[in-house]
Amino acid sequence: MIEHPRQSVNDHTHDPPLTGTRRTPERAVHGHYGGHHHDVAYGRPPTRRHDAADSNGHVEHVGHSHRSTTVNAVSGGLRLDAGPIDYILIATYFVFVLGIGLIARSQVSSSVDFFLSGRSLPAWITGLAFVSANLGATEIMGMSANGAQIGLPTFHYYWIGAIPAMLFLAVVMMPFYYGSGVRSVPEFMYRRFGSTAHLVNSISFAVAQLLIAGINLYLLATIVNTLFGWNIWLSTVIAALIVLSYITLGGLSAAIYNEVLQFFVIVAALLPLTIIAMKKVGGWNGLTSKLTHDQTHSWPGNGLTGFSSSFLSILGIVFGLGFVLSFGYWTTNFVEVQRAMVSKDMNSAKRAPVIGSFPKMFIPFIVIIPGMAAAGLGAFAGEKKPDYNNALLFLMRDLLPNGLLGVAIAGLLAAFMAGMAANLSAFNTVMSYDIWQTYIQKDRSDDYYLGFGRIATVIGTLVAVGTSAFASQYPNVMNYLQTLFGFFNAPLFATFIVGMFWKRMTPTAGWTGLVSGTLGALVVAILSKDALGNLSIGALNLSGQGASFVSAGAAFVVDVIVSVIVTMYTSPKPESELRGLVYSMTPKADFAEGEVAHWWLSPTKLAGVSLVLVIILNIIFH
Repeated sequence: MIEHPRQSVNDHTHDPPLTGTRRTPERAVHGHYGGHHHDVAYGRPPTRRHDAADSNGHVEHVGHSHRSTTVNAVSGGLRLDAGPIDYILIATYFVFVLGIGLIARSQVSSSVDFFLSGRSLPAWITGLAFVSANLGATEIMGMSANGAQIGLPTFHYYWIGAIPAMLFLAVVMMPFYYGSGVRSVPEFMYRRFGSTAHLVNSISFAVAQLLIAGINLYLLATIVNTLFGWNIWLSTVIAALIVLSYITLGGLSAAIYNEVLQFFVIVAALLPLTIIAMKKVGGWNGLTSKLTHDQTHSWPGNGLTGFSSSFLSILGIVFGLGFVLSFGYWTTNFVEVQRAMVSKDMNSAKRAPVIGSFPKMFIPFIVIIPGMAAAGLGAFAGEKKPDYNNALLFLMRDLLPNGLLGVAIAGLLAAFMAGMAANLSAFNTVMSYDIWQTYIQKDRSDDYYLGFGRIATVIGTLVAVGTSAFASQYPNVMNYLQTLFGFFNAPLFATFIVGMFWKRMTPTAGWTGLVSGTLGALVVAILSKDALGNLSIGALNLSGQGASFVSAGAAFVVDVIVSVIVTMYTSPKPESELRGLVYSMTPKADFAEGEVAHWWLSPTKLAGVSLVLVIILNIIFH
């Protein structure tokens, strides 16, 4: 859900080393990176790293080893020259990943174990998995790219576009999800609105997960190709097989425990990189002195929205991002909700998103700040059409020694696999429970659905390989991803929120609202300048993030209006069937928190602390 410009296939630009590197035209590497090709000129001797200017302009040697960090023409791509210790660290990480899958397999004896981990996991495990499932390829590369291009306004994706919605999910919506005993978000739709809305939601969700899994897989394969020089299709297949192996072996438990491992690996990779980069740029004061005013102030965020009006920019961020896109993603996206639903009890289920909110609010400091540091160090200086996707790779190439480079590579691979694994585990649950069991093969044995779940995972992985090729055709996969969120999440959130608080809303209104909202987002995207790439006709003066925010807002408004109108002419469900599904029809005792030994075990009080912290961060970095 990030937007940043990528260069076209015909652009021939240079990947600049960081400030202070001597550049000579003596050697050029003609390469292909990230779906576009370029010429890269470097004049460094093969046994040295580079000379980088410190914050005072003095040139110093940054080398930490005898490893070359030149750009090598390996399979036509940009390559980081990893040493033996780096490969050993990466291999060790993969041994742990597959080992967790094998251990989790011994715990799988039923379909509930495979799809929902037997509803037995503690809150701290599900809370970290809640964050890690979102910490995929698009987050790591996309947010660092936006940090390099836009700066501090990118923090809004976290402090406005994530934390409030995570807390709302925990306190308001999780009692409905967990208390009703549903196994998926579409199943909740079935109980509230009936089979037609359920089928529409299930199919759209399954399609969305395969498209998004394809994006994660494509970016993962691209980075593997970039780092090791392997053929892009070989990289895709190997990456897919690794994720497939541990999901098929251990189901959701394997995915969740790996996500916890991946969270710590990602932090271990990005934290040293951030510290080294900030030291090189001269600390916070040195960084802010090298960037523009808009890049070092989060409000009003004109660079993020693309609006010239500060009022419209703030409105777009608060309503478009902070309400529609954010709440639509965090409260109805089964990839996230599933992590909380596997908790061992209601209190743990409510605490999972709250616990996740604490690391989530600090992740920008190790994801966005490095991108800003790369820009401050001059990584994109002199480029007419810089590819900000390379921000982290520039820092890894020019600042990290052997060992740390291996950890950083493992961290990137961990992030990409976490995103794809989350998509696949959510896909196989919805495909098995909500589509196959409900509409195609009813009343079969539990072993049958367990076996089908594994088959669905294999099929989903194969389809993701295909959709990764589709994603590779887009010059900006982040814009493509954000367009998908606007189509699928915004109308679903509108249907959920109206149906949850208005008992009169009818089953017919449920599915017609969903379809109409999606069509509303599609119309705005087509009329905009670039939301759908070449399919957009430019009738509306909307582009970039602004187009995405307006498109999502249109989906929400159209969904609500159609739902209200259709409800006026159709029959609602009997009130006796709405307990646990509609707020006013559910006894307050059903929402009551259980007795806890300490205040910090209370989801509501813990959510209050999180909200205060994020408000303080917004004030400090305004």
